[in-house]
Amino acid sequence: MADKNQNQYHPAEVNGYHRNDQESLQDAEEARRKKKMKWTIGIIAFVIFQGSPSFNMAFLAPIRVKNTNWGPFKYGASNVTFTYGDVEVGRVNIPKSKANFKSTKKINLNVTVSGTTSNSTLPSVITLKSQGELKGKVTVMFMFKKNKISRMNCTMDIDTSEKVVKSVQCS
Repeated sequence: MADKNQNQYHPAEVNGYHRNDQESLQDAEEARRKKKMKWTIGIIAFVIFQGSPSFNMAFLAPIRVKNTNWGPFKYGASNVTFTYGDVEVGRVNIPKSKANFKSTKKINLNVTVSGTTSNSTLPSVITLKSQGELKGKVTVMFMFKKNKISRMNCTMDIDTSEKVVKSVQCS
């Protein structure tokens, strides 16, 4: 009776397994590595097949600095940022310059914007927002200098199939 309650452990040779602890650890690590590889491949495939479409555009942006003052407006270098949603997709630099009194300074800048959409397909119309600020001084009567800030805030709709700007609204 005492023999039946004894430890029921049988050595590896008796129960049919012929491995030592080192081999079983290596097999467990190999199984974990294979499982991680399967997850990684699955995630990569999901990203590739579920990835958002992207856009990449270049266009000429005509910027006008209208000076209604009775003196020249000298402004420093600045930039205009372009956003799609809340993500910046482009930036263009405006060089420092001067707009003469009661005139409009015309600046044509080459802009490149690129980004991705959150949709599964590229929308037919992409809405971009552009914002910029010029800081400078107006000289009145060749004597008095007054600090001025000019702000630009525009929204433009771009047709992706026809590759044209549909509308531009600035404030």
